[in-house]
Amino acid sequence: MKRFPYWLKQSVKDNENFARTRGLISKLGLNTVCQSARCPNIYDCFSVKRCTFLILGRYCTRACNFCAVESKIIELKKPDKEELLKIKKAIKELDIRNVVITSVTRDDLIDGGANHFADCISILRGTGNSLKIEALVPDFLGDKNSIEKVVSSKPDIFSHNLETVPRLYSKVRPQADYNRSIEVLKFAKELDSRIITKSGIMAGLGEFREEIRSVMQDLRKADCDIITIGQYLKPGADCLDVEEFLEPAEFDKFSEWAKEAGFKKYYCGPFVRSSYTEEIWQN
Repeated sequence: MKRFPYWLKQSVKDNENFARTRGLISKLGLNTVCQSARCPNIYDCFSVKRCTFLILGRYCTRACNFCAVESKIIELKKPDKEELLKIKKAIKELDIRNVVITSVTRDDLIDGGANHFADCISILRGTGNSLKIEALVPDFLGDKNSIEKVVSSKPDIFSHNLETVPRLYSKVRPQADYNRSIEVLKFAKELDSRIITKSGIMAGLGEFREEIRSVMQDLRKADCDIITIGQYLKPGADCLDVEEFLEPAEFDKFSEWAKEAGFKKYYCGPFVRSSYTEEIWQN
C-alpha cells in the first residue's frame, strides 16, 4: 500500500455541529454517501452541517471496484416515501440551503429509481427556504424515460459521474459503460438546455494525463457545464489500490485544461469530490 503524501493529511473537526449532524442522521435512520462511501471529507462537511443524502436504501445492485457502498442484488426494499420525508426534516433541522441527493444504483427497479428522485425533489421544494438541489443520478441503464423523469422534476443541477477514463471502465466499474454515461448527460441537456449538467472523475487509478484531457473533451461535446476531478483514495480493503498520488500542481493543470475546454465551472484538487463543492452554488 502506498503511503499518503503530506498534502493528503487532514485535521479532524469533531465539533458540536459534527455530532449534531451525525446524531440527526442516525436518529432519522437516513443514509449518506459520506458514511456509506467512507468519504475523507466527512469531518469537514458534517462540522458545517453539510452532507450528501443517499436514497433508495443502502445497498447497490452494482459492485464498482472503487466504491465502499455495500452491494446486494436480492431482497432489496422498494422505494419508501418516508425516506424522503425524513430527508426533508433533516434539511430543515440542519438549515441546509444547498443539498446533493444521490442514490445507490438500483438496476432491479423498472425505472432505476427515477420516480423516487423526482418525488424527492418535489418534496424538498416544499421546504420553503429557497433550497438549491443537485440530483446526482446513476445511469438508469441509459433509459431515456427515466432521465426525462428526473430532468422534468427540475433539479438545479443534473449530475452524473463518469468516474474514470474509458480504458479503465472494465477494471474500475465493469457494470457501467462510458459512452452510455456520456449519453445520459447529453440527453439531459437536450431535454432542457437551461439545466446545469455536471460530472466528475477520479485521478490516480492508472489513467494517463491525456486520457483525462480527452474525457474533458467528450464532456464538452455533450455540453456538460461543470467538472470535478479529485484524487482516488482507497476506501476499503476490497477496493482497488491507488496507483498514483498526484501532486497538487497536477490538479492545477487539470483546472487549466478545464478552462481551455470551456467548462463554466471546474473544481480540481486532491480532496475534491463531486458533492464536496459548496462554491458551486455561488455566482
